[in-house]
Parts: sequence; structure tokens; C-alpha cells
Amino acid sequence: MHYSMRDDAVTGDTTTVHGRRIGLAVSKAVGNAVTRNAVKRRFRVLARKYESLLPESCDIVLRAKPSAARADFLSLEQQMAACFEAVKHKTAQRQ
Repeated sequence: MHYSMRDDAVTGDTTTVHGRRIGLAVSKAVGNAVTRNAVKRRFRVLARKYESLLPESCDIVLRAKPSAARADFLSLEQQMAACFEAVKHKTAQRQ
């Protein structure tokens, strides 16, 4: 997981982006297309569940390791909750 806080100020002709943005990176090392898509679906469901923990101006990229293909849903959920909670605390300390 990688995250970045952005400044939502409008500069020039650029449009302002509001809200959280979540990206997924699932490489071929995770498995075949069916497996990768299953991992992405799980990640999307969990990201939606825990995105409210993140500040509004947070961009986050979730990178799946090959072990994510074999992990059960509960394990992925615990890891996702812990990661989003860690980002929440780190960003709160900066403010």
C-alpha cells in the first residue's frame, strides 16, 4: 500500500479533484486473469468498506502480493482495516 495526500487547490486550467481516490495494482505474479480479477473484486469491496477512515484528500494505491490469491476474505479484511487505520493515524499526526 502506498498513499499520498494531495492539495486540492485549483491552479490554472486544472480541475479540482475532491474525495478519496483508490487505485489497484494486481500483477501477473498474483495469478491468471480469473484469479487477478477475483483479487481485485475483493480489494474493491474491502476498500469501499474502510475508505471512510481515510481523509478526503487521500490517494491510495493497493498493491496485491501473490499471497493475496490464496488468502481468505477475513484475513484480507483484517489487513485492509489495519492499513487504512495506519494511514488515518499517520495523516492525523501531520495535521
